[in-house]
Amino acid sequence: MHKSLNLIWKLLRKHISIFELAVFFIANLIGMTVILGGVQIYSDLRPVMTGESALIGSDYLVVTHPVERMGVSGKSFSKEDITELEAQEFISSVGAFSSSEFEVYGSIAFGGRKLSTMLFFESVPNSFLDIQPKEWEYAKGGSTIPIILPRNYLNLYNFGFSSTQQLPQITEDIIKRVELEITLRGNNLRGDYVGRVVGFSDRINTILVPQTFMDWANTEYGESGNQDATRLIIEVENPTDPELVAFLDANNYEVENKPSESSKAMFILKVCVAIVICIGVIFSILSIIILTLSIYLLLQKNITKLENLVLIGYTPQRVALPYNLLTLILNLSILIISIIIIVVGQGFYMGYISQLAGCELSSSPMVAIVVGVIFTTAIILFNFYIINRKIKEISRKQ
Repeated sequence: MHKSLNLIWKLLRKHISIFELAVFFIANLIGMTVILGGVQIYSDLRPVMTGESALIGSDYLVVTHPVERMGVSGKSFSKEDITELEAQEFISSVGAFSSSEFEVYGSIAFGGRKLSTMLFFESVPNSFLDIQPKEWEYAKGGSTIPIILPRNYLNLYNFGFSSTQQLPQITEDIIKRVELEITLRGNNLRGDYVGRVVGFSDRINTILVPQTFMDWANTEYGESGNQDATRLIIEVENPTDPELVAFLDANNYEVENKPSESSKAMFILKVCVAIVICIGVIFSILSIIILTLSIYLLLQKNITKLENLVLIGYTPQRVALPYNLLTLILNLSILIISIIIIVVGQGFYMGYISQLAGCELSSSPMVAIVVGVIFTTAIILFNFYIINRKIKEISRKQ
């Protein structure tokens, strides 16, 4: 077997073009490296862009009905509307805002002055909060109300109101130590409470209280009995998704907050990775075409020798073996070199990603290896098919 293989190889290698094989090797190496690199980079970056500890995660949009006429109460969302939103594939989850159905008065003594104003409270399910303070709990009938404020409220005070009223600027830690005097009125009842700011939200632009407090207070002080939500908060992976935009337009829903930069970055990353992989696939397809043409040309040049080998008793499988081995060695070499390049490159960029994430991240090249093995196997099997089919055609003519 070994001697016959050497004999066949000596007869057939004369017309093999090193230049053509080199072009195939380089083109396929570039294509394979680009494909595996794109897949691996996306796999490495995904943990820091999705999940609970993501740098770039899902986005949250606040959805409302448009205001139509002055003096008319805003339209609320029915249970059917919420169910329809939850059924959409591009929406991960839906939460309803609960509004206070009673009067809220707040006052604070600060800088020698007492500031008083009417307030409003809202609440959302805890899963939609971007912070989870330890004090974010309320026991029924308790005298202290935990409050989360939008961070931009504090910024407006520090850089707007305080400068015009000659008041000192305050930090988050200071305002967390301040006790707010809260008075609730409704249903012929009045209650005095202490409000404590326990955190600041970058996601939700309203004064938040725990859902447990809102449910109890609306029952205790509420008068209207209307529990339908006029605002919803929805979690989406891509707020620029055309299907999401079309759905909101079709239902005449308005979005209060624009998509965050993080979601745009995630969308851009996906598009860039897709483009990179497409370029790699194009390189690989072109290299496969080059190899296929080279094989056909090589077989055509050696057609007389191949016919003679078949005539003296060599089977088509044995005649095709040198060509199969050649393509096998070429493609496996390309796979190994591509994986080495990916592993070396991964060692460089993972350090930068770890610094960005603020923690040590570990990653395995298994994604690139698995994809590379699958892709290489498909190429090898395709090459085997082309070679064996051509040699069988030659053998049938004899």
